[in-house]
Amino acid sequence: QVQLVESGGGLVQAGGSLRLSCAASGRTFSSLTMGWFRQAPGKERESVAAISWNGDNTYYADSVKGRFTIPRDNAKNTVYLQMNSLKPEDTAVYYCAARGAYGTGYFRRTSEYDYWGQGTQVTVSS
Repeated sequence: QVQLVESGGGLVQAGGSLRLSCAASGRTFSSLTMGWFRQAPGKERESVAAISWNGDNTYYADSVKGRFTIPRDNAKNTVYLQMNSLKPEDTAVYYCAARGAYGTGYFRRTSEYDYWGQGTQVTVSS
C-alpha cells in the first residue's frame, strides 16, 4: 500500500507561483510512476503532468505546458509540481497519484493509477 500526502496549496494572485509537494511512503519510490491531476468544481478530474520512475520522461497537458514542471527527488520520496504564471483557470483541487512503473513510461488516465492523495486546494485570484 502506498500513502501519498500533498502539501503546498493555497491562494495566489494571477501570475504568481506555487510549488506542490507529494510525499510517498509504503513502497520504494523509484518503483513508482507519478502523476498530478486536478479537479475544478463541476468538472472531471484531468491529468496535469506525469513523470516516469527515473524522471527521464514527462508529460504535460497543453493547458500547463511551459508554465508547470514535475520534478521528482527519489532520495526524498517526493514529487513536486512547480506552477508558474498561474491563471484563474488553474483553480482546482490538485491530486497526486502513483502506480507501479512500467518501463520508463508515464500514464495520463485516472484509471491507470492505483494510489491517490487527499488533494490540496489551489486558488488563483484575478
